[in-house]
Amino acid sequence: MEWTEMILPLASSFAIVTATMPLFIGYFQMKKYGQEIRGEGPKWHNIKAGTPTMGGFVFLIAAMITTIWVGAWQHQLTASLFILLFVTLLYGALGFIDDFIKIFQKRNMGLNSLQKLIGQIVGGVVFYLVFLSEGNANTLNLFGLDVPLNIFYGLFVIFWLVGFSNAVNLTDGIDGLVAGLGTISFATYGIIAWRQGQVDILIVCLAVIGGLIGFFPYNRKPAKIFMGDVGSLALGGLLAAISILLHQEWTLLLVGLIYVCETASVMLQVASFKLTGKRIFKMSPIHHHFEMSGWSEWKIDTVFWCIALVCSILTLVIVW
Repeated sequence: MEWTEMILPLASSFAIVTATMPLFIGYFQMKKYGQEIRGEGPKWHNIKAGTPTMGGFVFLIAAMITTIWVGAWQHQLTASLFILLFVTLLYGALGFIDDFIKIFQKRNMGLNSLQKLIGQIVGGVVFYLVFLSEGNANTLNLFGLDVPLNIFYGLFVIFWLVGFSNAVNLTDGIDGLVAGLGTISFATYGIIAWRQGQVDILIVCLAVIGGLIGFFPYNRKPAKIFMGDVGSLALGGLLAAISILLHQEWTLLLVGLIYVCETASVMLQVASFKLTGKRIFKMSPIHHHFEMSGWSEWKIDTVFWCIALVCSILTLVIVW
C-alpha cells in the first residue's frame, strides 16, 4: 500500500465523522439525552451532566465502513480484517447496550459486570478460534522470545482482549484523553503492520485513526460529546486483537502503558482499602488523582499523551 493510498482511509473516516457528528450531537441535545455523572466522581464533573454521549458509535461506524470499502479496493478482505471488524462490532455493541441503558433509563449503571464479562469472553473465544483456523500458532511473543503455550494461549487471548477492553474503558474519564491516546496507539500498530506488510491490519488502523481525529474536536475540553462505553470498550478490544495478529503481544504493555497504569491504580486502590482501610490515591483511576491534586484536564491529557508517545517511539525502536 503506497503512502498516497494511505491517505484515503484516513480521509474517509474523518469525513464521515465530521459530516455526521454535529447531527448526532444535535439530536441528543434536542431529545435531552445526556450522560449521567457518577456520584463518587470529582464534584466539579457535575457540570458535565447532560452532555451527549455515545460518540464512539459514530467513529466506529465510520471506521467499519471505511475498512470494508478500502479493504475491497485493496483486495484485502481477509479473515484477519473480518475478525477485527467482529471484535469492533461485538465489543462496541456491548458498550452501546450499556450506554443505552444509562441514557434512556436515566441511571449511571448500565450492564452489570458479569453481563459485560460474558460478552467479552465470547468475543475472545470467537477471535481465538478464527486465529487458529488461519494457521497461527499458540505461541506468545514475550519481549521478542516465542513462548509456546499450547491451549493456554487461548486463555491468554481472552484475558488480553477482556483486560485491555476494560483498561481503555477505565481510562476514558476526562475530555479528550482516550481520543488522543487511541490515535497514538493505533498509529504505532499501523506502522508495525506496514513494516510487516500486513495491509489488512494497516487499513483497520488507518480507518480508526481517521475516525478518532474527526471525533477529537468534539471531545476535547469542554467536550460537546463523550465517547461512551461503545467507543472505549471497542477500542481496547481492538488494540488487543491487533497486537495478537501482529504477533507483538508484549508491545501493548508499552504502547498501552497509560491504560495499564490506570487499571493498576484501581486494583491497588481497592486492595489497599479492603486490606488496610486506607487509600493510596486521592481517587482512582489515577487521572482523577491528578485532578484532585490540582491538575487541569488539559494538563493531564498533555502529560499522558507525551508519555504514550515516548513509549510508542521506544516500542518502534525495539521492534524495528
